[in-house]
Amino acid sequence: MANWAFIGGRFVPKNEATVSVFDHGLLYGDGIFEGIRAYDGIVFKLHEHLERLYDSAKAILLDIPYPLEELQDIILETLRRNDLETCYIRVVVTRGRGDLGLNPFTCANPQVIVLAEQLAMFPREMYEQGISIVSVATRRNRPDILSPKVKSLNYLNNILIKIEAHNAGVSEALTLNTEGYVAEGSGENVFFVKNGKIVTPPSYLGALEGITRAAVMDVARELHYVVEETPFTRHDVYTADEVFMTGTAAEIVPVVKVDGRVIGDGLPGYHTHRLLRAFQEVTKRDGVQVYPEAPEVQAGAQ
Repeated sequence: MANWAFIGGRFVPKNEATVSVFDHGLLYGDGIFEGIRAYDGIVFKLHEHLERLYDSAKAILLDIPYPLEELQDIILETLRRNDLETCYIRVVVTRGRGDLGLNPFTCANPQVIVLAEQLAMFPREMYEQGISIVSVATRRNRPDILSPKVKSLNYLNNILIKIEAHNAGVSEALTLNTEGYVAEGSGENVFFVKNGKIVTPPSYLGALEGITRAAVMDVARELHYVVEETPFTRHDVYTADEVFMTGTAAEIVPVVKVDGRVIGDGLPGYHTHRLLRAFQEVTKRDGVQVYPEAPEVQAGAQ
């Protein structure tokens, strides 16, 4: 069980990991975060996650008070202190304490928080039987107004989408952009397979450039699939041979029904399972080693 969190420049018992009620992350969603996964002592794609975190910070004029390498060490130490090898990690950077006004420049000290917990495994039947999803009325934020490349704490758009999915009796949603093109799920990227070709929406439609999304695309190309980032509509999803969603926690989840339309033969497909197996192999070798007795694992190392 995880007992320690990093906050305010030090490690504290997790029940003491609190923020001020004047923190702009709480008051206005003014901050950024990354969700990261560790597998058997390897933090998967840690460099890529941190690079995205620092890019998000730069985009919103938020200064992270540690260089990237030091924050990486803090994350690894968080896992060591909690004796974790396989877990979910949340790194949060808020604007910090300010006043009740909107002005972010009243916040003098950005707040860095690192949390790690044992990963709650998803039900096995989700991968063996697949999930049903519905398209929802809430549209994805327009990327020219709020860039999906900034992984911000303002997730109300995603929460509203999740509420609609829950009210429809399913666990996930298909989200469209304001022009009616498929963007992503409530917090996952979307792919479909048609005639052996793998297609996902481009990020300019409003989808996050997910770390797992990119890893799956790399794996697919290594397996000699044609992979395309191109706009598509619900029609393409309804008529696909296979549909799946990707995310840090869930990895690759097969989708077998969308808006009451059965996808393919109604069972998780061959290509989805093949990609999942290949992706899981990548997680064993592409990341940063937590415990110092073993050398760091380099991307692509055998």
